[in-house]
Amino acid sequence: MKDKCPICKKPSNAAARPFCSKRCSDIDLGRWLKGNYAIPGTDGEATIAANDTSPDADITFRDLD
Repeated sequence: MKDKCPICKKPSNAAARPFCSKRCSDIDLGRWLKGNYAIPGTDGEATIAANDTSPDADITFRDLD
């Protein structure tokens, strides 16, 4: 049994695996870039990262001009 393209369900192509074509691969990439896909996480992860006061989090930005 041959794998199916996750976008259009046609048989996948070895050159574009797991997709059937570059077109379906590009559609999938566009969905990731637009935020249509998301990896589940806990509600507090972003808040913890934003409020991190550890020494490793102390970063100074400077203008390179």
